[in-house]
Amino acid sequence: MMRDQMQSRLEVLRQEFETGQARLRELERQESVLRETMLRISGAIQVLEELLAQGNGERTNGMAEIETAGSKAN
Repeated sequence: MMRDQMQSRLEVLRQEFETGQARLRELERQESVLRETMLRISGAIQVLEELLAQGNGERTNGMAEIETAGSKAN
């Protein structure tokens, strides 16, 4: 009788362990997908920041050219 109880408990524990392993694999897959998504977002952020910085530099350079031209006219 005690042996049957232990055998039953062993089977339950094995099933729980297998369920845990499957869940862990799914979470690891989700983590990988999330990391890839975040990497793409990070790259897009970097590109946009660089483009904005170039745009600000062009505007600054453009303003400097206008000011320089204005001071030459005087």
